[in-house]
Amino acid sequence: MNHPVVPDAQWLWDNEPCRAACPVHTDAGGYVTAIAEGRFRDAYVLARGPNPFPSVCGRICAAPCETACRRGCIDAPVSIRALKRFVTERFGVESFAGAEAWHEGHGPVPAATGPSVGIIGGGPGGLAAAHDLRLAGHRVTVYEAEARLGGMMVLGIPEYRLPRPLIEREIEAILELGIEAHVNCRIGIDVTFAELLEQHAAVFVCVGTARGRDLDIPGHDLDGVFTAVEFLLNINRGYRVDLGERVVVVGGGNVAFDAARTALRAAAYDEAAPTPTMLASNTADVARRGLTTTLDAARAALRAGVKEVTVIALESFEEMPAAFEEVEEAEREGIRILYRHGPHRVVGDTRVTGLETVDVVSVFDSSGRFSPVFAEGTQEVIPADTVILAVGQAPDVTFLGESELDRTRFGGIAVDADLRSSDPRVWAGGDVAFGPRNLIDAIADGRRAAASIHTALLGNKPVPATGVRVELTAKPGFRRLATDYDAVARIPVPNMPQDRRIGFAEVETGYDEGHAVLEGQRCLRCFDNIMLRPELCILCGLCVDVCPFDCISIVRADNIGAGTSLQSALVIDETLCIRCGLCINRCPPTALVMVHAQEVST
Repeated sequence: MNHPVVPDAQWLWDNEPCRAACPVHTDAGGYVTAIAEGRFRDAYVLARGPNPFPSVCGRICAAPCETACRRGCIDAPVSIRALKRFVTERFGVESFAGAEAWHEGHGPVPAATGPSVGIIGGGPGGLAAAHDLRLAGHRVTVYEAEARLGGMMVLGIPEYRLPRPLIEREIEAILELGIEAHVNCRIGIDVTFAELLEQHAAVFVCVGTARGRDLDIPGHDLDGVFTAVEFLLNINRGYRVDLGERVVVVGGGNVAFDAARTALRAAAYDEAAPTPTMLASNTADVARRGLTTTLDAARAALRAGVKEVTVIALESFEEMPAAFEEVEEAEREGIRILYRHGPHRVVGDTRVTGLETVDVVSVFDSSGRFSPVFAEGTQEVIPADTVILAVGQAPDVTFLGESELDRTRFGGIAVDADLRSSDPRVWAGGDVAFGPRNLIDAIADGRRAAASIHTALLGNKPVPATGVRVELTAKPGFRRLATDYDAVARIPVPNMPQDRRIGFAEVETGYDEGHAVLEGQRCLRCFDNIMLRPELCILCGLCVDVCPFDCISIVRADNIGAGTSLQSALVIDETLCIRCGLCINRCPPTALVMVHAQEVST
């Protein structure tokens, strides 16, 4: 049976919601299935292909692919992110194989003969852009204000979630492509933005949101009040933070929880290696740096010798933006969470003694806009020695100097659909263009910007790429690898026991081989699709009888707009299908066939 070649990958992404949801369109179904079949190296190469940070993402990606996973409609999504970590531990930069498989994912590295590109910001977005531009033949230079590359991966994300040696090795693999990097290089001080435009044919700005937002409530300027930005940045630089015994964190995002858990581990670190004390007056310094999440503050505090940590969230549990896993881990570690409470004023004379809260009636208005309503007369004071505000971040683009780039409403750099700014020589992406987002979004922006820059500089010549069309292949006699895959519950990702969570050791330990294979078998294989050969169908209804999820039905043709030439039609609901293949194997005239879709090189 011959099937037409689909002209691009959109059809495939529409059929694979996990791939469509991934900002870099990782073939999640492909590598999950490869794991289920024991082809671990193949799985790693698939995961690495569109993403220069597979090992990092295997640990801390927000996993929008799991949110979109159709298995979630049956019971729970496949643990796609944890399965990525499983294969990176065997073939990624952290494995004995080193970076061999990582480099296999990008193919030959051409000579650097293309126009020079400067990248401001050595975080995930900037490095992803550098990776793609160098592979397209450009000379690339990265400028980073900090002493090391990594951006929010090293300054914002706690080490118990993302080990620093792993970040360094993945960055080293990118630099090995022939990318020049300048650290401790502050744009606007060590070199001006105008000078960079003179040195390079194009500049990509990807510096993140570097300033923690304050709250305009009474007492916000008392000693002991910090933004989550300054708290986490100082912890990750090795400064000791005196928090006292009681900490209140304001915010419902991931930074609030990460900061509390980080501080709990910081106590053990301080005992072994005392470090300078953080000063509240250093806000201007940390304002230049960036991070993107919010629940980090609460879990950090509990690890700094703090006896009591409370998170104050405007939202209910269902409304809170923090990841469910983050909230669950925080509660297991003894952090108290007060939902539907808002900050009213910080209590104290010169030093914090408490936070007065007020009950929240609603967080959003009828149109879904953020517009909290508070219940007057419900104020109560929560005792506190420190208050950490995790209520958002804003960009710092003072380094642009006299440049007149158009700005966004939150002060970032405005860009078009190709990430190009109002200056045709300047591109921007990540948080500085769109506000705080996830790591994988920054990586995707870096890759989009690289493609746009390459096209602009070399006269619409596209970045070398594969996967621009889809080929369909019939699979007669289709059989699932496992017979009970639809009954297997999602396997929890193993974590370190509570009593062993000391210092900065990773909390999540990952799957072993047996559990990884079993979890991989839960994938519904959305890239396999049932197709009907109508000229063979006799409408016997046997496929309808055998389908366990009632995906197939015979209906009147005019009910589905099929016209009057037919009396009845066979309808297949792909959203309910679990690809069990029973209908195919039951069909007497072989009118039903399973078709496998995959990207092919052009």
